[in-house]
Amino acid sequence: MNSSNQHKAADLHANETERLKALRSYGILDTAAESSFDDITKIASYVCQTPVALISLVDEGRQWFKSQHGFEPRETPLAESICAHALLEHSFLEVEDTTQDPRFDGNPLVIGMPHIRFYAGALLRTPDGLPLGTVCVLDDKPRVLSPEQRDVLAALARQVMSQMEFRRALVLSDRLQRNISRLMAVAGHDLKQPLQVMIMAIDRIRNKLTDEKDRTRLGYAIDAGMRMAEELDRLAETSVLQTGYGVPALKSFGIAEVFDSIVANWRLHAEAKGLDLVVVPSKARVVSDPTMLRAILGNLVGNAIKYTAQGRVLVGCRRRGHELSVEVMDSGPGIAAEQRDAIFEAFHQINPASEGLGLGLSIVRRSAEALGHAITLQSTLARGSHFSVRVPLAAVSV
Repeated sequence: MNSSNQHKAADLHANETERLKALRSYGILDTAAESSFDDITKIASYVCQTPVALISLVDEGRQWFKSQHGFEPRETPLAESICAHALLEHSFLEVEDTTQDPRFDGNPLVIGMPHIRFYAGALLRTPDGLPLGTVCVLDDKPRVLSPEQRDVLAALARQVMSQMEFRRALVLSDRLQRNISRLMAVAGHDLKQPLQVMIMAIDRIRNKLTDEKDRTRLGYAIDAGMRMAEELDRLAETSVLQTGYGVPALKSFGIAEVFDSIVANWRLHAEAKGLDLVVVPSKARVVSDPTMLRAILGNLVGNAIKYTAQGRVLVGCRRRGHELSVEVMDSGPGIAAEQRDAIFEAFHQINPASEGLGLGLSIVRRSAEALGHAITLQSTLARGSHFSVRVPLAAVSV
């Protein structure tokens, strides 16, 4: 290819910066082969009766093939690209004999293997009209496509762009969801800090009061604040799981760390309802993600306190072979058999009149699945519920 032709091929579009930005927005460059695109090149090759068909995307300095039928390389240098010239056309480029076209004089793919003699390419254009590449067919013999073959090739190019638009929409949707979830997680954490300070301050004031009515009123305020803190916790935990940040970071640690956190976070909630929160100490060491395990047990304890009117909530553990069974038991109303599967679904409320979002047990299930911790439930109506979480014991456990 002479220097003037190389220069023309490099000046792919009047606004090359925008064109490349659009191409990269689809997130398709350098992705693995996919059958949905490979099917298109197979159809193009069959309909046009050519040995080679490609989905070619013209990047900076190269052309990269999302799919290639009858052609091995995944990319070639831009200087060797015939598709780059197609980008200068309105919608379609057909070259009956490349050896008779001065644009391809000296092109390595023409004068050497695979000795391209025929080229036809239908443009891949964005909705804004920016050309990204082609669906093209190649042959080592000069030839001419029929009008019907050209129509099919153009239709296949539209199909490729539809798939690329759908892919980009999914990428943008996922990015938006991640940003929203990240914001929710940060908000859930940051809003809880001043709320906890407020609850502790109100509790100190209440303890100094002698008037029982005033103590009761402040008790209502504390209870409302703790419910808000509980839902902010669950908001943050749910957001973490949704964004994919809930990938477990497994390590060995003492279960006492989690138990201490449960006491610190749930003692006031239990006291406000007149319940005993009993956490049996343990020196066992387990292998898990401490943050996710705290979310599991914290939500189980919070749910037990929420639905238990009187009595106690007990947290303890026992060895079961190479696992530690961490158990949360309450003296609440129990859960009917027909509800035991549904309670782990998001926004499900055991009692529809209950406050809150109904996210607690959904977080429990999703976190446990991510960790590979089995959860079992035993429940008897009017006698209470018993949740067990099986956690692997560390190699050395006292």
